[in-house]
Amino acid sequence: MTDIPKEAYNYIVNDRPVFEWVMERQYVKTDKKVTLLIMSIAMLLRPLVTLLIHWNCFKGFITVSLEIMKIVKNLPKLEIRETE
Repeated sequence: MTDIPKEAYNYIVNDRPVFEWVMERQYVKTDKKVTLLIMSIAMLLRPLVTLLIHWNCFKGFITVSLEIMKIVKNLPKLEIRETE
């Protein structure tokens, strides 16, 4: 994935950009005990459809990140008054 706007990295959830959480969960690995390829059931049954769904979902996370950062930038400054 290239050309991710830098502003998208500013929307952080649990110390990481939200779309990095999505990328981390899209994995393929070999299980040492049974030497099977572990993938989500959807990836096994419908690889192309699932790939498109994940791609659109990923783009959606970037869009949401950008829109949330626009909202955050336009919020008024928080004023905290001390109480007596």
